[in-house]
Amino acid sequence: MDKGRSIPTLGDVAAAAGVSTATVSRCLNAPHRVVKSTRDRVMNSVRELGYTPNFGARAMAAKRTYTIGAIIPTMENAIFARGLQAFQEELHLRGYTLLVSSSAYRPDVEEEQIRALVARGADGLLLIGYDRDPAIHAYLELREVPALVAWAFSNDDKRPAIGFDNYASMYGLAQEVLRLGHRRIAVISGITKGNDRATQRLKGIQSAVRDSQIDPESLHIIESTYEIESGAAAFGQIMQSARRPTAVMCGNDVLAVGALQRARVMGLRVPEDVSITGFDDIELARIVTPALTTVHVPHREMGRKAAVELVNMVEKKSGGTSTQLQSSQRLRESLGPAPT
Repeated sequence: MDKGRSIPTLGDVAAAAGVSTATVSRCLNAPHRVVKSTRDRVMNSVRELGYTPNFGARAMAAKRTYTIGAIIPTMENAIFARGLQAFQEELHLRGYTLLVSSSAYRPDVEEEQIRALVARGADGLLLIGYDRDPAIHAYLELREVPALVAWAFSNDDKRPAIGFDNYASMYGLAQEVLRLGHRRIAVISGITKGNDRATQRLKGIQSAVRDSQIDPESLHIIESTYEIESGAAAFGQIMQSARRPTAVMCGNDVLAVGALQRARVMGLRVPEDVSITGFDDIELARIVTPALTTVHVPHREMGRKAAVELVNMVEKKSGGTSTQLQSSQRLRESLGPAPT
């Protein structure tokens, strides 16, 4: 390092960009509040000078770290990727940094990560779903760390959430399956213990079946971890049963793609021999053959709105407002009429 070269300051950046130090500060801390032309000029000066903000001093002055934590159940597939990307993009515009961790669908690991993120000064947390020990929420309230639920919505729960109704979403898709004449239906569900999203999706199918005067006990249900291989194995097990289903409804698209793969290996035509549906509408659902009938989740809208709301909660502009987003069906080639 050149000892004669001084470390660039905020004032140096302001002088180089021809703006005030307050404008530079806004560009770094709240870029969405600065017009693009000015923001670009300032950030070019930041890069040219090699300026690094002293976020430690900023955090001490504001009593805030400008860091948001998000704990998602898995990073092994794309279920949460699109929503989390939009969440991060919106946080960046508002001057916040995102820290992400994965719980592997284990409540004990999630609790450890919540405590670790709070210990490291996270200003707020994004949590997936409602299902966790109430003591965790009491812990967060005591430390005044706002938490926002995503990927789920319930009128019966007062905790702030930006999400969609998993029960109603799957109920609607099951109605479409039944409308096409399917009466022998199997379900490859996610593990329901500790996972309210999987639980509500399964309940949605059971209710639709019951409302069609079919005994929900007739459903062949297998709970599975969320991997393509697990979906394939569950589908193979289902299709070996004496009463083969004409439709297999899967708890998400990853499981459904595994089912599609195993159907091909078994020489079964989809949907002529058996229909297969998913949930989420991740990119994989559109590129597999046949294209997957599924429930479209508004991932990007959910991520963006969650970031806006959580920042407002952190900055005490909101006490925590819940918003229900609408899912929709994507009817594609993997679902057809029941075989006669």
